[in-house]
Amino acid sequence: MTDLPKWDPDGRPKKPGIVGIGAQKAGTTWLSQMLSQHPQVWTPPFKEAQFFNHRFVPEHRDWLPWHFRRARQNQHKRYESRGQTIPAPLAAYLDRITRGEMFTNHWYKQVFAPAPAGTIPCDITPEYSTLPDEGVDFVARFLPQARFIYVIRHPVDRAISQLKMNLTRKNRRPPSVEAWLAEIDDPVLYDRGDYATYVPRWQARIDPDRLMILPFGRIAADPVAVLREVEAFCGLRPHSYRNPDAKVFAAASGLSVPEPARAALRARLEPQFAFLDATFGPSFTSQMR
Repeated sequence: MTDLPKWDPDGRPKKPGIVGIGAQKAGTTWLSQMLSQHPQVWTPPFKEAQFFNHRFVPEHRDWLPWHFRRARQNQHKRYESRGQTIPAPLAAYLDRITRGEMFTNHWYKQVFAPAPAGTIPCDITPEYSTLPDEGVDFVARFLPQARFIYVIRHPVDRAISQLKMNLTRKNRRPPSVEAWLAEIDDPVLYDRGDYATYVPRWQARIDPDRLMILPFGRIAADPVAVLREVEAFCGLRPHSYRNPDAKVFAAASGLSVPEPARAALRARLEPQFAFLDATFGPSFTSQMR
């Protein structure tokens, strides 16, 4: 036996039935933390399996070893901070999925092996939203029964949140408006929020009854209502969640984007606003923030 909740140490490899595909900086960590509480859902002890993007987005492979090293270290630190030893089944699981050959089809199913009978394995990896055509084709074939959740955040807010995260990780603070304007030239800010490219790609391959697209602002406005919709979409019973209105990550202090840089971002992202308005309508877009 193990003291880990919802954990089958003898579980067989299996595929996820719920997949959060993005967008980055659009509430995917909140969604993961909420669904992990649901008795019918099983999430890995780390967010983001990163399987499909490793296979189809080669540039992501450079930082994925760091992602899994950090996930492993965080689990050990979590128990050490409590004066506890990491449970043996969890340690064995982390060994199994971070050593040897990773990112094969079998490895991906091993990630969800501890999910007990009666639970739905769940993978929430925002990088999946950026898969190329052949990647989404593969997902559609590999997970023919899974349900997918895509959260759409206001394009400017999402880009700014990503920019602040990147600057914080690099310990950089632009000293002037000109420096901020140089920062927003980074093409990575636009790729992760390129809804006009990525949303149609997923809509063309995943049936509407298996693809839920939500506006980000509804999470803050009425998180419980959002969770009820997610539960209904995924075939889950209603559950009482802890702290559904809690913010997962606070905005980085001291990093305030000046208005000229914000306006420049808005101008560059105008095609995204036009696409979202045309695709989802004003009621949806009014709830993106």
